[in-house]
Amino acid sequence: MSPSITVRAAVRADMPAVARFAAQLVRLHHALDPHRFMCLEPLEPGYERWLTGELANPGAAIVVAEQRGAEPALVGYAYGRREPRDWNSLLDACGVLHDLYVAEPARRLGAGAALLEATIARLRALGAPRVVLHTATQNAAAHRLFERFGFRRTMIEMTREL
Repeated sequence: MSPSITVRAAVRADMPAVARFAAQLVRLHHALDPHRFMCLEPLEPGYERWLTGELANPGAAIVVAEQRGAEPALVGYAYGRREPRDWNSLLDACGVLHDLYVAEPARRLGAGAALLEATIARLRALGAPRVVLHTATQNAAAHRLFERFGFRRTMIEMTREL
């Protein structure tokens, strides 16, 4: 990680920026496959409400990456949550990494790795025995990051339009 990047728990004041990042993540996925990934604009207000509520959820972990400088600026976030057993997915209780996003100018500075590491640590502290995530098939950079952290491929989602 670059010495100019720090990761910390998100606070309420971060939520407008985090909501913008979440919206960018949705738009990125939608651009990859608009039939699979919905994009219901405007995204930011809903994400700000949802993620602000998650700050009070004792089973959730929201962390932000901050780039130090004359005026520190948020450059990314991650959101994970301890989830209960899901019989439909044959998935026992676990931590789920729902979101990880780093703004383009801050990529390749170690922010993604730092966010991932912090989220895994928080989910472990919440008692999660493992962390599960989904990543877009086309996002090779994310695949490399997750595999570097020991994630393995376990499912392939397939979609067919009707």
